[in-house]
Amino acid sequence: MNKNVAVDELQSFLIELTDLALTGKQAHWNLQGPLFLTRHEQLDTLVNDARLWSDEVAERIVAIGTPADGRVATVAEATPLTAFPAGFVADDKVVGLIVDRLDVIIERTRERIAALGEVDPVSQDLVIGIQRDLEKYRWMWAAQQH
Repeated sequence: MNKNVAVDELQSFLIELTDLALTGKQAHWNLQGPLFLTRHEQLDTLVNDARLWSDEVAERIVAIGTPADGRVATVAEATPLTAFPAGFVADDKVVGLIVDRLDVIIERTRERIAALGEVDPVSQDLVIGIQRDLEKYRWMWAAQQH
């Protein structure tokens, strides 16, 4: 196993998943519109899963022998995701914002899966399982777009 490659891939994934969880909660709190309740509950589910995934990824990093870094400052500095808008967000707008975030994470994770397959199949397996769920979320959110 190439520990450095595995940790780099997992650490960047941890940052993206932590950002997704934080952003999802921000949207959850500030969502407005006629589809508020449905989307509010969907965001809660996404946030809970993103937190679970980030925990699994962080624990894998530590199991490999390196400290995981999910500090707010690290996430803010290293995230590849665009800033989520401040203030209230219309329920129809939040769908596109979530799909866009998922698209970035999913694309980066496809590359991550390939890189991990060459150096750490255990980490690759973990990431593949999360990717499957990310793609399912993307489908469910994208199906709501107008």
